[in-house]
Amino acid sequence: MTAAEEPQPVGRPVEAAPVPGPRAPQRTPIAPQRTQTAPQRTRIVLAEVSRSGSRADRTRSELAQQTRVGETLVQGLMRAQLSLALRLSLLVLIGLGGLPWLFAIAPTVGRVTVLGVNLPWLLLGVAAFPFLIVVGWAYVRLAERNEQDFVDLVQRPER
Repeated sequence: MTAAEEPQPVGRPVEAAPVPGPRAPQRTPIAPQRTQTAPQRTRIVLAEVSRSGSRADRTRSELAQQTRVGETLVQGLMRAQLSLALRLSLLVLIGLGGLPWLFAIAPTVGRVTVLGVNLPWLLLGVAAFPFLIVVGWAYVRLAERNEQDFVDLVQRPER
């Protein structure tokens, strides 16, 4: 048993740890007396205080909270992407869908041979693939430009 665990006789007070007394004040070297001067003035401008966040922060929060403003911005982006998709789809439809019409209207064009292969086979079987690849590349590039314009609009600093 340790001293703390030993039973104390009844009626005898338990000895407590000594309580430290008050500290003596520390002496600081005497500094020359300062003359009282007026405190420096602080300029508070209400326009700076009221403008807590930038326009970009507000726009981002509108998007995150899905408010009407954020919803309108996203709908504008979606409308731009849909417009781009429809324009390029119309280009493909006219470019590839117009070829059968051309061969029906001008049968002599359908009978032309190039390197021993009929022109319709060359146009629809070979030339269509590079055409579709170019249209796809243009779509990706223009869609990314739309998205970058949207990001620039959201992050544009207030003027």
